[in-house]
Amino acid sequence: MQHKVIDTEDVVIRFAGDSGDGMQLTGSLFADMSAIYGNALSTFPDFPAEIRAPHGTVSGVSGYQVHIGSSDVNTPGDFCDMLVAMNPAALKANAKWCKRHAMILVDADAFDQAGMKKAGFVTDDPFVELGVEDRTIITAPITTMTKESLKDSGMDMKSILKCKNMFTLGIACYIFNRPLEAIYQYLEKKFSKKHPEMIAPNKKVLNDGYYYSANVQAIPNTYTIEPVKAARKGTYRNITGNQAVAWGLLAAAEKSGRPLFCGSYPITPATAILEELAIHKNLGAKTFQAEDEISAICTSIGAAFAGDLAVTTTSGPGLSLKSEALGLAVMTELPLVIVDVQRGGPSTGLPTKTEQTDLNQALYGRNGECPIPVMTAHSPANCFYAAYMACKFALEHMTPVILLSEGFLGNGSEPWLIPDLNEYPDIVPPLVSGELEPGQKFQPFERDPQTLVPRWALPGMKGWEHRKGGLEKNHQGVLSNDPLNHATMVAERAEKVARIAEDVPLLHVQGEQSGKLLVVGWGGTYGHIASAFHDLRDAGYKVSYTHFDFINPLPKNTREIFSSFEKVLVCELNCGQFADYLRSKFPEFCFEKFNKVQGQPFLVSELTEAIKQYL
Repeated sequence: MQHKVIDTEDVVIRFAGDSGDGMQLTGSLFADMSAIYGNALSTFPDFPAEIRAPHGTVSGVSGYQVHIGSSDVNTPGDFCDMLVAMNPAALKANAKWCKRHAMILVDADAFDQAGMKKAGFVTDDPFVELGVEDRTIITAPITTMTKESLKDSGMDMKSILKCKNMFTLGIACYIFNRPLEAIYQYLEKKFSKKHPEMIAPNKKVLNDGYYYSANVQAIPNTYTIEPVKAARKGTYRNITGNQAVAWGLLAAAEKSGRPLFCGSYPITPATAILEELAIHKNLGAKTFQAEDEISAICTSIGAAFAGDLAVTTTSGPGLSLKSEALGLAVMTELPLVIVDVQRGGPSTGLPTKTEQTDLNQALYGRNGECPIPVMTAHSPANCFYAAYMACKFALEHMTPVILLSEGFLGNGSEPWLIPDLNEYPDIVPPLVSGELEPGQKFQPFERDPQTLVPRWALPGMKGWEHRKGGLEKNHQGVLSNDPLNHATMVAERAEKVARIAEDVPLLHVQGEQSGKLLVVGWGGTYGHIASAFHDLRDAGYKVSYTHFDFINPLPKNTREIFSSFEKVLVCELNCGQFADYLRSKFPEFCFEKFNKVQGQPFLVSELTEAIKQYL
């Protein structure tokens, strides 16, 4: 067989196996090394929704998809060029995602009768049964070769078998000409302190997988994906959305001069934000793992009253539990950032799957007239900016702010250009200073005439003593049941939020500035819709696209942009919540819907077909 080295613009690799096969680590290491190499990339970890699903079953399959390229990469890819399936269940769950020319690498040792039966195969040939027999099939005895590689390592068999993923990673590195140095550095960092004896065996099995591929002569082609040439100069790192949120919060705390406090209850897929903040106590971060969602947000409200940049993180079910305390934060007019990393619902739903189904809850899920600014992040790297701006709005406008992320963003990763914080806007909270004039009394709800923002007095400041709580008060901070005062305070709180629109960036339309169809997205659908838009433009279609990062209030030029198009197609991962919201705001326009509620992100191909129907 003649071996060819093929230059290609991009490839998509999907690693899949049982939860204990280490496919998440394998995929993330492959992504990290590609980021260091200089490739553009986007990743999509796909966890099983069940806890401890039966070994070898389809419900227990864990996957990690990596899309790397030599130019812009906006999505993890619809279908894969290579599927790594560590057992029959992984093959059965993921064969449908293989392209027509894809390679399929399997651990031949796992494809015995017991494994095939557990996965639900009814014939002896899983490739024919799944209709993928025409792909390039590589059946490697990965388990056997791992045992052989480490037979003299002194490790027990259980530990040896845990290294199968390193052998597999070595194979993938050979096929796609990935440098191994970044993995060496990871192994040395991970094991140097507590288990230095594990460094050499893991390096050995990684190298053995690499050289097995070079010598087995079962791999017809290898591929090179050159680094991005037109990238903006600077220092990059691969970052997940949850990491980026945590770092954005830390940056906002430094910029504002307010200490950061995060009170949270662990919940999938938001827990990693709390975990990331907890390891940065050296930057002044204070974290508190509460016993439930209600106490988590209440501790954060207390921290806001004390003068901290207060944060609480959660997902959909937790946001429901926080709703009463959110009303308290609105009534007391204290700055608080609530990060909701959305997942499939309702109830426990699909804890590890992604959706955009919390929008209505974020907008309306409280008693009384209780407006809260709502904004979103649109990519893993953008989570840093979104978190920073959520803090800026909360602190400068004395209000809770809900930041909507998604499981797809929080767990996914992409290269992130480490920013110069001097280029980020200042954050200036309306803190009181000095002393009051003799005879003057502080009025905690007296407002700035332009922004309607009250001033922020911290406990312990002589002369600035005041009360805040859940009961309605007047401008002087005195409890009031007066009907007209209540109407005034309700109107002022709503108008305060509405005036944030003065600080919200204007919308920008890609493509024609007027025409038949405007495609609209929000949040984490950005990369998929942008890719579909560019594919359609390249094919000669006239289509326009805009994306919303700010939901409440909307950008000031929203109506102006909608008025330039005959139809607006809103694409979102729910049953049409943003489309319905836009209809309520702009009933004069025609809004169409394209929705998906499967716990999975959009495919670019399904978006292009949907958009074509409206052109």
